Amino acid sequence: MTQRSRIILALAGLMLVVMYVAPLWRIELEAPQYPEGLGLHIMIDDIQGISEFDLMKINQLNHYIGMQEIVPDAIPELRIMPWLVAGLIGLALLAAGTGSRLLFTMWVSLFMLTLIVGLVDFWLWEYDYGHNLDLEHAAIKVPGMSYQPPLIGSKQLLNFRATSWPALGGWTAVISCLTGMILWWKTRPARQSGSSTTSVAAAALLALTVTACTPGPEAFHFGEDIGAHCRMPISDTRFASQVVMDTGKVYKFDAIECMANWLAAHDQEAVHSVWVSDALGSGTLIEADEAVIVRSEDIRSPMGAGLAAFQTREAAAEAMGESPMEILSWSALVAESPAA
Repeated sequence: MTQRSRIILALAGLMLVVMYVAPLWRIELEAPQYPEGLGLHIMIDDIQGISEFDLMKINQLNHYIGMQEIVPDAIPELRIMPWLVAGLIGLALLAAGTGSRLLFTMWVSLFMLTLIVGLVDFWLWEYDYGHNLDLEHAAIKVPGMSYQPPLIGSKQLLNFRATSWPALGGWTAVISCLTGMILWWKTRPARQSGSSTTSVAAAALLALTVTACTPGPEAFHFGEDIGAHCRMPISDTRFASQVVMDTGKVYKFDAIECMANWLAAHDQEAVHSVWVSDALGSGTLIEADEAVIVRSEDIRSPMGAGLAAFQTREAAAEAMGESPMEILSWSALVAESPAA
């Protein structure tokens, strides 16, 4: 290993120190009765409420539906993780200090395995947490209902919208691992230029990470989802729309005009993408910038603004027939929307 490679490896290992002071994961809960939201930070050795009393409030809510109480001291992974991360830091520094290709390969392999096993273990914990219910003592019982939070992304749980994404410590671990994988691949000896188990595993983990962490739209649960702006149930497949944030958080709306008003009142720098439904009722979601937005008095949209979206101008013209209509761009619609 060259001196430059050894320095990069050492820095990749030292990055993991951030995991001791920053949250690894963030889970947020939103509901009409909690407009300020509730949330949890999963630390390397603890689980804490985002606000002072959030963990207590979540445990109280869980009691009503028979879910287990979250007791950080009873979770063995929180006792193991500090030592595991310390081992990864030490192995990275040892490999960088000695320049050993074998130790470097061991570090990358163990790091990838740790991330994969960690995500699987987290999912299994969420599964048990959401399915192993004490229905005998639960005040609220919904037959067949489970409450497993999402591993990544958002999910509707009764009247709560649960959102789960890596936090700073988690992203630091991903960046450190990817740095090590890329460095390992670029510094491999010429005789290893062909396919190898480690290189295939590295490529697979990279693809999995990129795919899993790319924000995208969610399916609508009509009759259950509540509009983020008007607070009305979303029931009409022709007008449902949603905003996807860079964090992966999704805000759903029952009408295009509601979403436009919401966006006009919020910081759009953090918006990843905006989606509208095909007004023909096909269930297709269209990126708002690519959709044909139509305004007409003959369109009965939920909030009365007469807005609908189509995939093409031809589809809009055919659907509207002889009805007078105005075609708008998405940016123009948001610009004319009042900030609520």
